[in-house]
Amino acid sequence: MGRVRPPAVAGRFYPEEPELLARTVAELLEQAPVAAHAAAPRALIVPHAGYVYSGSAAACGFKLLAPHRGALRRAVIIGPAHYVPFMGLALPPHEAFATPLGTMPVDREGVAALLELPQVSVIARPHLPEHALEVELPFLQQLFGPLLILPLLFGGCDDGETAEAIARVWDEETLLVVSSDLSHFQPYEEARRHDERTAAAIERLDPLQIGPDDACGYRAVRALLALARERGLRAERLVLYNSGDVGGGRESVVGYGAWALS
Repeated sequence: MGRVRPPAVAGRFYPEEPELLARTVAELLEQAPVAAHAAAPRALIVPHAGYVYSGSAAACGFKLLAPHRGALRRAVIIGPAHYVPFMGLALPPHEAFATPLGTMPVDREGVAALLELPQVSVIARPHLPEHALEVELPFLQQLFGPLLILPLLFGGCDDGETAEAIARVWDEETLLVVSSDLSHFQPYEEARRHDERTAAAIERLDPLQIGPDDACGYRAVRALLALARERGLRAERLVLYNSGDVGGGRESVVGYGAWALS
């Protein structure tokens, strides 16, 4: 197993050529609507499809971090494992994750803290092909350079186990990035109504109204909302749309949204 986890979806979900990727991310951030936030978000919910579909939604979240570059020490990035089933939550064995923009070091202290929990293990196979965490990294690299990251995938686990893991490493100097798309493969208007219901539940901090048909990252979303309620945070919608709004067909769409929690 190599020390650095190589890119799995460069050239498919986002540009493989470094200069083009940097330019693409910079343009997405520049074109994202400006939101006036005095404080840095404590957490973001952002999507993880190809940039042509969900990049503008992700940029709406990450853009809020630009004025607060000096306030963060690391980013915890959590999302679903799409390709390899497993039980619990999986950390990578790698010391860094690579994208065409360079490498991002994995926070070894955070890894050690999470491995004290019985539901967390080091498992390489789910991380190697996974796009859910990787597509968020170029945004963080563009804004922060080689920021410490803690990549975490969830498999077969419950809400309490997921929330316990997040809570252990989510401190004042840590950004939490929950990576999740919304509804999948419904007709356009049906998907719009479905995603609006999910968005409303997120904004009410109501985790029990969000299930696997509402968001592929539902476990992490639910855990975040429960912790946000405990910590007195609120969720603000930044954008909500689906693939049919950005050039895809409308017979079967995927939903995308972004929220900031502060």
